[in-house]
Amino acid sequence: MIPTLPLVKKLLQARLLFSFVYFISKSGAMVDQATKDKLEAGFQKLQAATDCKSLLKKYLTKEVFDACKDKKTALGATLLDCIQSGVENLDSGVGIYAPDAEAYTLFAPIFNPIIEDYHEGFKPTDKHPPTDFGDINTLVNVDPTGEYVVSTRVRCGRSLKGYAFNPCLTEAAVNIIESKLPFSRDDRLGYLTFCPTNLGTTIRASVHIALPKLAKDKKVLEDIAAKFNLQVRGTRGEHTESEGGVYDISNKRRMGLTEYQAVKEMQDGILEMIKMEKAAA
Repeated sequence: MIPTLPLVKKLLQARLLFSFVYFISKSGAMVDQATKDKLEAGFQKLQAATDCKSLLKKYLTKEVFDACKDKKTALGATLLDCIQSGVENLDSGVGIYAPDAEAYTLFAPIFNPIIEDYHEGFKPTDKHPPTDFGDINTLVNVDPTGEYVVSTRVRCGRSLKGYAFNPCLTEAAVNIIESKLPFSRDDRLGYLTFCPTNLGTTIRASVHIALPKLAKDKKVLEDIAAKFNLQVRGTRGEHTESEGGVYDISNKRRMGLTEYQAVKEMQDGILEMIKMEKAAA
Protein backbone atom coordinates (compact mmCIF):
# COMPACT_ATOMS: atom_id res chain seq x y z
CA MET A 1 0.00 0.00 0.00
CA ILE A 2 1.44 3.35 -1.05
CA PRO A 3 0.91 6.16 1.52
CA THR A 4 -1.01 9.18 0.33
CA LEU A 5 0.78 12.52 0.07
CA PRO A 6 -0.91 14.02 3.16
CA LEU A 7 0.08 10.94 5.18
CA VAL A 8 3.68 11.17 3.98
CA LYS A 9 3.70 14.83 4.93
CA LYS A 10 2.43 14.04 8.43
CA LEU A 11 4.97 11.27 8.85
CA LEU A 12 7.78 13.60 7.82
CA GLN A 13 6.54 16.30 10.19
CA ALA A 14 6.33 13.79 13.03
CA ARG A 15 9.81 12.51 12.27
CA LEU A 16 11.23 16.03 12.17
CA LEU A 17 9.56 16.84 15.48
CA PHE A 18 10.92 13.65 17.04
CA SER A 19 14.39 14.42 15.71
CA PHE A 20 14.21 17.95 17.10
CA VAL A 21 13.07 16.76 20.53
CA TYR A 22 15.74 14.05 20.52
CA PHE A 23 18.39 16.60 19.59
CA ILE A 24 17.28 18.92 22.39
CA SER A 25 17.38 16.06 24.87
CA LYS A 26 20.66 14.68 23.54
CA SER A 27 22.41 18.03 23.61
CA GLY A 28 21.02 18.76 27.05
CA ALA A 29 19.64 22.13 25.96
CA MET A 30 17.11 22.23 28.78
CA VAL A 31 18.46 24.19 31.75
CA ASP A 32 16.46 24.04 35.00
CA GLN A 33 14.82 27.18 36.35
CA ALA A 34 17.03 27.39 39.44
CA THR A 35 20.13 27.53 37.22
CA LYS A 36 18.47 30.12 34.99
CA ASP A 37 17.70 32.29 38.01
CA LYS A 38 21.31 32.07 39.23
CA LEU A 39 22.56 32.88 35.74
CA GLU A 40 20.34 35.93 35.49
CA ALA A 41 21.40 37.16 38.93
CA GLY A 42 25.05 36.58 38.07
CA PHE A 43 24.73 38.43 34.78
CA GLN A 44 23.09 41.41 36.47
CA LYS A 45 25.81 41.43 39.15
CA LEU A 46 28.50 41.42 36.48
CA GLN A 47 26.88 44.23 34.53
CA ALA A 48 26.53 46.37 37.66
CA ALA A 49 30.20 45.90 38.64
CA THR A 50 31.69 49.15 37.30
CA ASP A 51 35.17 48.35 38.62
CA CYS A 52 35.30 44.88 37.05
CA LYS A 53 37.77 44.69 34.18
CA SER A 54 37.63 40.97 33.39
CA LEU A 55 37.42 39.66 29.85
CA LEU A 56 34.18 37.97 30.90
CA LYS A 57 32.54 41.31 31.62
CA LYS A 58 33.99 42.77 28.44
CA TYR A 59 32.49 40.13 26.15
CA LEU A 60 29.42 38.77 27.96
CA THR A 61 26.93 41.09 26.31
CA LYS A 62 23.17 40.61 26.59
CA GLU A 63 23.16 39.12 23.09
CA VAL A 64 25.89 36.61 23.96
CA PHE A 65 24.26 35.81 27.31
CA ASP A 66 20.91 35.06 25.65
CA ALA A 67 22.61 32.88 23.05
CA CYS A 68 24.22 30.68 25.70
CA LYS A 69 22.05 30.71 28.82
CA ASP A 70 19.73 27.82 27.84
CA LYS A 71 22.44 25.43 26.65
CA LYS A 72 23.96 22.47 28.42
CA THR A 73 26.77 20.12 27.38
CA ALA A 74 26.41 16.36 27.17
CA LEU A 75 28.25 16.12 30.50
CA GLY A 76 25.73 18.53 32.05
CA ALA A 77 27.75 21.75 32.14
CA THR A 78 25.89 25.06 31.82
CA LEU A 79 26.92 28.64 31.23
CA LEU A 80 26.74 29.07 35.02
CA ASP A 81 29.56 26.53 35.43
CA CYS A 82 31.62 28.59 33.00
CA ILE A 83 31.14 32.04 34.50
CA GLN A 84 30.53 31.34 38.19
CA SER A 85 34.11 32.05 39.25
CA GLY A 86 34.22 35.33 37.33
CA VAL A 87 30.91 36.43 38.82
CA GLU A 88 32.02 35.65 42.37
CA ASN A 89 35.54 37.06 41.91
CA LEU A 90 34.99 40.37 40.18
CA ASP A 91 38.71 41.13 40.39
CA SER A 92 39.48 38.26 38.00
CA GLY A 93 41.50 39.05 34.90
CA VAL A 94 39.70 36.53 32.68
CA GLY A 95 36.76 35.25 34.72
CA ILE A 96 35.72 32.14 32.79
CA TYR A 97 36.57 28.43 32.81
CA ALA A 98 35.56 25.57 30.52
CA PRO A 99 33.83 22.78 32.51
CA ASP A 100 34.47 20.27 29.71
CA ALA A 101 35.71 20.08 26.12
CA GLU A 102 32.31 20.64 24.51
CA ALA A 103 31.94 23.95 26.34
CA TYR A 104 34.44 25.58 23.99
CA THR A 105 32.14 24.96 21.02
CA LEU A 106 28.71 25.05 22.67
CA PHE A 107 29.48 28.35 24.39
CA ALA A 108 31.66 29.65 21.55
CA PRO A 109 29.93 33.08 21.51
CA ILE A 110 31.66 33.90 24.81
CA PHE A 111 34.79 31.74 24.61
CA ASN A 112 35.85 32.77 21.08
CA PRO A 113 36.22 36.52 21.69
CA ILE A 114 37.96 35.93 25.03
CA ILE A 115 40.41 33.49 23.41
CA GLU A 116 41.06 35.92 20.56
CA ASP A 117 41.67 38.78 22.97
CA TYR A 118 43.92 36.89 25.41
CA HIS A 119 45.89 34.98 22.78
CA GLU A 120 46.72 38.04 20.72
CA GLY A 121 44.39 37.69 17.76
CA PHE A 122 43.85 33.91 17.54
CA LYS A 123 40.63 34.13 15.51
CA PRO A 124 37.83 31.50 15.28
CA THR A 125 39.05 30.73 11.77
CA ASP A 126 42.62 30.02 12.94
CA LYS A 127 43.83 26.50 13.65
CA HIS A 128 46.41 25.39 16.19
CA PRO A 129 49.36 23.50 14.61
CA PRO A 130 50.10 19.80 15.30
CA THR A 131 52.14 18.85 18.36
CA ASP A 132 55.87 19.39 17.89
CA PHE A 133 58.28 19.66 20.83
CA GLY A 134 61.14 20.27 18.40
CA ASP A 135 64.84 19.68 18.87
CA ILE A 136 65.86 20.79 22.37
CA ASN A 137 69.50 20.93 21.27
CA THR A 138 68.69 24.08 19.31
CA LEU A 139 67.72 25.89 22.52
CA VAL A 140 70.36 27.91 24.35
CA ASN A 141 71.06 28.96 27.92
CA VAL A 142 69.79 32.54 28.02
CA ASP A 143 71.92 33.43 31.08
CA PRO A 144 74.96 31.12 31.23
CA THR A 145 76.67 33.15 33.96
CA GLY A 146 73.61 33.19 36.21
CA GLU A 147 73.59 36.95 36.64
CA TYR A 148 69.95 37.59 35.80
CA VAL A 149 67.70 34.55 35.64
CA VAL A 150 66.63 33.26 39.06
CA SER A 151 64.49 30.33 37.91
CA THR A 152 62.74 28.92 34.87
CA ARG A 153 59.49 27.00 34.79
CA VAL A 154 57.94 25.28 31.77
CA ARG A 155 54.40 24.01 32.35
CA CYS A 156 52.50 21.64 30.05
CA GLY A 157 48.86 20.78 30.76
CA ARG A 158 46.72 17.97 29.40
CA SER A 159 43.15 16.80 30.14
CA LEU A 160 41.73 13.31 29.66
CA LYS A 161 39.29 13.04 26.76
CA GLY A 162 35.70 12.28 27.74
CA TYR A 163 35.94 13.58 31.30
CA ALA A 164 34.85 16.87 32.82
CA PHE A 165 37.43 19.57 33.56
CA ASN A 166 38.00 21.09 37.00
CA PRO A 167 34.82 23.21 37.31
CA CYS A 168 32.60 20.13 37.03
CA LEU A 169 35.01 17.37 38.04
CA THR A 170 33.33 15.42 40.84
CA GLU A 171 34.57 12.94 43.39
CA ALA A 172 32.90 10.17 41.35
CA ALA A 173 34.60 12.29 36.99
CA VAL A 174 38.13 11.38 39.83
CA ASN A 175 37.40 7.75 41.16
CA ILE A 176 36.51 6.58 37.65
CA ILE A 177 39.66 8.07 36.16
CA GLU A 178 41.82 6.54 38.87
CA SER A 179 40.26 3.11 38.33
CA LYS A 180 41.40 3.23 34.70
CA LEU A 181 44.57 5.28 35.02
CA PRO A 182 45.98 4.82 38.54
CA PHE A 183 47.44 7.97 40.02
CA SER A 184 50.98 7.91 41.38
CA ARG A 185 50.66 7.40 45.13
CA ASP A 186 53.09 6.51 47.90
CA ASP A 187 52.06 4.88 51.20
CA ARG A 188 53.99 7.48 53.17
CA LEU A 189 53.83 10.60 51.03
CA GLY A 190 50.34 10.20 49.56
CA TYR A 191 49.70 11.42 46.00
CA LEU A 192 52.89 12.40 44.22
CA THR A 193 53.54 15.34 41.93
CA PHE A 194 56.79 16.78 40.61
CA CYS A 195 56.76 19.43 43.35
CA PRO A 196 57.65 18.48 46.96
CA THR A 197 55.38 21.29 48.22
CA ASN A 198 52.41 19.62 46.57
CA LEU A 199 52.21 16.06 47.90
CA GLY A 200 49.74 14.15 50.06
CA THR A 201 46.28 15.42 49.24
CA THR A 202 47.71 17.91 46.68
CA ILE A 203 44.71 20.03 47.67
CA ARG A 204 45.06 23.81 47.66
CA ALA A 205 41.85 25.53 48.75
CA SER A 206 41.96 29.31 48.57
CA VAL A 207 39.93 32.50 48.79
CA HIS A 208 40.53 35.98 47.45
CA ILE A 209 39.81 38.19 50.43
CA ALA A 210 40.14 41.81 51.52
CA LEU A 211 41.36 42.27 55.11
CA PRO A 212 42.40 45.95 55.15
CA LYS A 213 43.01 46.21 58.91
CA LEU A 214 45.07 43.05 59.26
CA ALA A 215 46.87 43.78 56.01
CA LYS A 216 48.16 47.22 57.02
CA ASP A 217 51.39 45.33 57.58
CA LYS A 218 51.77 42.35 55.27
CA LYS A 219 54.21 40.70 57.66
CA VAL A 220 51.56 40.82 60.39
CA LEU A 221 49.01 39.33 58.01
CA GLU A 222 51.40 36.51 57.09
CA ASP A 223 52.16 35.81 60.76
CA ILE A 224 48.46 35.60 61.59
CA ALA A 225 47.82 33.32 58.62
CA ALA A 226 50.69 31.05 59.67
CA LYS A 227 49.00 30.45 63.04
CA PHE A 228 46.16 28.79 61.14
CA ASN A 229 48.44 26.93 58.71
CA LEU A 230 47.46 29.29 55.91
CA GLN A 231 49.56 30.89 53.17
CA VAL A 232 49.24 34.45 51.84
CA ARG A 233 49.81 35.22 48.17
CA GLY A 234 49.19 38.18 45.91
CA THR A 235 45.96 38.50 43.97
CA ARG A 236 47.37 36.68 40.94
CA GLY A 237 49.18 33.97 42.84
CA GLU A 238 52.63 33.29 44.21
CA HIS A 239 55.23 36.06 43.92
CA THR A 240 52.61 38.68 42.99
CA GLU A 241 51.38 41.70 44.90
CA SER A 242 47.93 42.45 46.25
CA GLU A 243 45.61 44.33 43.91
CA GLY A 244 43.07 46.59 45.56
CA GLY A 245 43.91 45.16 48.98
CA VAL A 246 42.81 41.68 47.93
CA TYR A 247 44.95 38.67 48.90
CA ASP A 248 44.89 35.01 47.94
CA ILE A 249 44.89 32.95 51.15
CA SER A 250 45.03 29.16 51.08
CA ASN A 251 45.81 26.11 53.18
CA LYS A 252 49.53 25.50 53.43
CA ARG A 253 49.47 21.90 54.63
CA ARG A 254 48.84 19.24 52.01
CA MET A 255 50.14 16.22 53.89
CA GLY A 256 49.19 14.35 57.05
CA LEU A 257 45.51 15.15 56.70
CA THR A 258 42.61 14.17 54.47
CA GLU A 259 41.29 16.16 51.52
CA TYR A 260 38.30 17.24 53.62
CA GLN A 261 40.51 18.30 56.51
CA ALA A 262 42.69 20.36 54.16
CA VAL A 263 39.68 22.31 52.88
CA LYS A 264 38.22 22.68 56.39
CA GLU A 265 41.53 23.97 57.70
CA MET A 266 41.32 26.79 55.18
CA GLN A 267 37.68 27.44 56.08
CA ASP A 268 38.29 27.54 59.83
CA GLY A 269 41.35 29.75 59.48
CA ILE A 270 39.53 32.24 57.25
CA LEU A 271 36.62 32.41 59.70
CA GLU A 272 39.03 33.24 62.51
CA MET A 273 40.83 35.86 60.44
CA ILE A 274 37.53 37.54 59.59
CA LYS A 275 36.72 37.67 63.32
CA MET A 276 40.09 39.29 63.96
CA GLU A 277 39.52 41.78 61.14
CA LYS A 278 36.17 42.80 62.63
CA ALA A 279 37.70 43.17 66.09
CA ALA A 280 40.74 45.13 64.95
CA ALA A 281 40.92 48.85 65.68
